[in-house]
Amino acid sequence: MSAIRLLVLGAVRQHGRAHGYQVRNDLEYWGAHEWSNAKPGSIYHALKQMAKQGVLLAHEIAPSTAGGPPRTEYELTEAGRAEYFRLLREALVSYDQKMDVMSAALGMIVDLERTEAVDLLRQRITAIEAWRSAVTEHYVPEEGPEKLGHIGEIMNFWIHTADAGAEWTRGLIGRIESGAYVFAGEGEPFVGVLADGQENPYATTDPD
Repeated sequence: MSAIRLLVLGAVRQHGRAHGYQVRNDLEYWGAHEWSNAKPGSIYHALKQMAKQGVLLAHEIAPSTAGGPPRTEYELTEAGRAEYFRLLREALVSYDQKMDVMSAALGMIVDLERTEAVDLLRQRITAIEAWRSAVTEHYVPEEGPEKLGHIGEIMNFWIHTADAGAEWTRGLIGRIESGAYVFAGEGEPFVGVLADGQENPYATTDPD
């Protein structure tokens, strides 16, 4: 899975309707340009591509007072809402997602109900443990990596990564079950996007 699709859908959803620069500005505000492939070209390409696929609905609005072509605003269609939640759930469950995909999912996790978020994270732990068991069919951590030569360091790395991932996920579950954060249906959500015209202290580029 590519993080850009989940990130763009999540940003548009939080605004209701958003133009390309708003989405780009939000993703820079989240630092996504540093930890994902959310660069300007990929953001605008994703918006146009998903509009063609019926995931987003494109609206042309009046040109700015500075002139230029009409700006396009996007909103999620029903198919887009379904796609957004499918990607979010898949990212939280899968043990082998890239760092940027999991980071994107964490930024959107509160769009789910609390109980569902916990259930998905528990599924993630189950998947991690199953993967770890598959690795240890060929590698015994207690014996150390040297028995397999330097190749053993690959499996040693996998085991440590699995253990760290499971431990971190258990910690997150504990915080969520203890009442951390505001999830769907619980009240006013955390506002994670910039208001239109609000200055972005982390912007890397000028508006188009």
